[in-house]
Amino acid sequence: MADEIVLRVNGRDYSVLAEPDRMLLSVLRDELDLTGTKYGCGEGQCGACTVLIDDSPRKSCLTKISAAAGKAVTTIEGLALKENLHPLQTAFLEADAFQCGYCAPGMIMAGVGLLKKNSHPAREEIADFMQGNICRCGTYGRIVEAIQKAAAVLEEKKG
Repeated sequence: MADEIVLRVNGRDYSVLAEPDRMLLSVLRDELDLTGTKYGCGEGQCGACTVLIDDSPRKSCLTKISAAAGKAVTTIEGLALKENLHPLQTAFLEADAFQCGYCAPGMIMAGVGLLKKNSHPAREEIADFMQGNICRCGTYGRIVEAIQKAAAVLEEKKG
């Protein structure tokens, strides 16, 4: 039986009529039209569906909406502030970390989650943290470079 569940996504409340065990990914894409979060494997192995829940990266294909209710969900659409990209989005562009781009939203969300926990991650820490995100194009080196570049920019902004 469907319940009314309120989700706070990208700073906005959405009331959704859905089964509590429905996966967050399908609600984001099919009900809220937030298609930046990608369906990859559907098993939490590739990371294409990564979003932030209370600033921690989570695989939305494995997260029931009942578990996300009352928490702050951030998708790739919610990262930019008006017309200003998040520093990691800019760094992905500058480092040419996009190739096909399918994994990029999940990579960026996982990278932002890492930078929220560790503002100065070493190359090895980045590689270790990003283990749950797969890039079929193999741009891992450029992704690590982008995360390091964004960390430096965020540090500069702190002053």
